[in-house]
Amino acid sequence: MLRDREIELDLPLLHVLKDAGARPLPRMTIELFDNANPELDVSSTVSRINNTAVIRGTFKPPVQGDFTFVITGNLLIGTIQIGDRIYKTDHIANGRLRLVELDPDKMPRD
Repeated sequence: MLRDREIELDLPLLHVLKDAGARPLPRMTIELFDNANPELDVSSTVSRINNTAVIRGTFKPPVQGDFTFVITGNLLIGTIQIGDRIYKTDHIANGRLRLVELDPDKMPRD
């Protein structure tokens, strides 16, 4: 781990993101580190009957990267890759996450 911080979810926006039929989506950004706030470009939302959704997408230019989120209830877990940086989210409590930037040198090799 290189660094981490807590983030709070916008729960109404989380419920919109989870809804596969909600289009067009409002503008959504994620606050990373160093004042970076890339805008999400959702390409796929698969909603399940058990109140779970899988969301995949990329980031709007000029940011190059992708993300995958799994949402169940008010819980979001996911991974984000931007360039050679990899981030993950860990659940802390209802509506609160820990955003972690992973150390690529400590990642398992393919």
